[in-house]
Amino acid sequence: MLCEAGANGVREFIQTHLSRDCKAVCKLAAPDTTALCTKAAKLAEAISADLEACLSQVIRGKGDHDDLLDMWAGCILKWTGFPEPTSARNKVNVEPEDFLGTVSVATSYESLLLFVAHHVHMLVNQQSTASHLELANCQLVLPVANESIESIETEDSGASLTGFTEFSPNSDIAKSPAVFHLVVANTEIVTDLGDYDEAVLRLAMRTKVLYSTQHNRRFAWGLTVCCRNIRAYDFGGNGAWSSSDMDIASASGRQTFISLLVNWSLCSVDRLGFDLSIRYAFDNDSSRPYFEIDVHEKNASTGEVASRTYFSNRCVGVAAASLTGRHARYFAASDSFETMRNPTVMIKDVWMPMTSEDCSDEALDGRSILDALHTAFGSNSEFGSKFPQLVSTGPVYLCRGDEFVEDTTATVLAGLPIDANRATTAAASSSNSHGIAGRQHTRTVMKWAGDTISAADNPSQVVIAIADAMTALSAVHKKCNIVHGNISDRAILFQMTADRVKGALAGFDYATYANGSARAADRDLPELTMFQSIRSLENAAAPCSPLEDWESLLYLVIFLGTHGINDEQRREFFRQLPRDLPIMEWISDNEHRVARHKRDCMDSVGSFDSYIRALMSDGPLCNLA
Repeated sequence: MLCEAGANGVREFIQTHLSRDCKAVCKLAAPDTTALCTKAAKLAEAISADLEACLSQVIRGKGDHDDLLDMWAGCILKWTGFPEPTSARNKVNVEPEDFLGTVSVATSYESLLLFVAHHVHMLVNQQSTASHLELANCQLVLPVANESIESIETEDSGASLTGFTEFSPNSDIAKSPAVFHLVVANTEIVTDLGDYDEAVLRLAMRTKVLYSTQHNRRFAWGLTVCCRNIRAYDFGGNGAWSSSDMDIASASGRQTFISLLVNWSLCSVDRLGFDLSIRYAFDNDSSRPYFEIDVHEKNASTGEVASRTYFSNRCVGVAAASLTGRHARYFAASDSFETMRNPTVMIKDVWMPMTSEDCSDEALDGRSILDALHTAFGSNSEFGSKFPQLVSTGPVYLCRGDEFVEDTTATVLAGLPIDANRATTAAASSSNSHGIAGRQHTRTVMKWAGDTISAADNPSQVVIAIADAMTALSAVHKKCNIVHGNISDRAILFQMTADRVKGALAGFDYATYANGSARAADRDLPELTMFQSIRSLENAAAPCSPLEDWESLLYLVIFLGTHGINDEQRREFFRQLPRDLPIMEWISDNEHRVARHKRDCMDSVGSFDSYIRALMSDGPLCNLA
């Protein structure tokens, strides 16, 4: 079942951020070079022609049911609405509409993917022999056997996954194994036009899962299949876009979809939505995945871009579980494979709003705030160890031919209509659109200061870490006149030393000077609405005050005392409690709704006792002295 609070926020996102019938959507998958685009177009034409020939053969009753191509073509033919010969249907006269059950459409959809993959494999093998194509630049797009992927289970039977495998001359053309980091797109299948909106909703919800589990996801593809019409979707940091219908009942519609699949097969992996500078790899000894993460640094005088590779076997805290926003991810890392289990740095990968006229001069960037803190307190003072120490920060770069270009939303979503981006045009009509013109992909390396408190396994660790963070926060207010602006379970770190637990305060992305103008309101949604002050939720432009940090800290304690201190306890919380509790609405994509429900819970002693203290009385913090 979909969480209703989360589903409501996604519905609003679809209403305000989804732009439909964008011709440029499928073009995002175009290969990098003109020559490769031409080869992809010819390949798609050849595959389309062979499909039409196979369909014609099946229509004439000359198809071989023991031949894979004819078997796939038979499934596709049923989907198109053209009836097979009676003999091919075991002499049972079934009308074509009877084949449009969800399972049948899913089988036909998978058959089309397999048909195209077979031909890509065959034709690329032929062309690579003639040195026309590099096998290393190709991948096979296949349906995924997703029965074992628990994180996307729902009660409907119309969910599918489309993934890819690395190309090899001897690749098997069959469903690919359930390897989640190789999933290209979620696919939602319905057979009733009245269910289409719910299919788009489920697709968006599953895409949030994709962002939170694929830690090198830059943007996300998705597909909906409604009866015989397929639509492709792009979900990016500023919004979402969908293509027009690709009608499987027509030859032109089939060729358009085949062209998309061929482009996915021949394009660079970054056009599938992945970040080439964060690579999944596997430890042969443990058979567990890890990440190779490149951090770039540009020489100001020569313009040359150098990179340094770090190694990480885990992402810290909750990662990028939203459709828009920063998509922040934190990696515990080291500069060598051998030492990555004992991290020496934390790497923050984030899509920050680009500087615009709307941004306040009082806003502080990540480098300046950490520099200011260590100038104020010194690395050896009482407070020096309570803040992460900066190692490096800067843009992420993409290699385009012989040059490096900065990775931005304009780079990711090149060609999409800017006026369709509701994050720039609908700010006045949408409470969760903030006039953000674009985002810059940045990567910050800090000396290791500990895990987020969500990794704690007992409440005492959490309380000690919060106490240390409170001490640091008070000092920041008094000595630097800086408001943190981002207090949450991600902003407080804890580290076990030989003799005690130590806490640290991090996450200064939204820091600003007290009583200055608020920073342009780019927020992690939906998580951080749980911790935002009521005033900042109701008016993002309101001047910041240290009281807002303390209010956020109160919400953090409430969150830990009700939802749980770690992911295991939080899953149990969501499993057991009814969805209509007011506190559930604190996790929403709509700031004004969250503010209203916080007032309902906090405006009086009676409401606080009923809605908050009653939940906390049996929570994980209730037995602490």
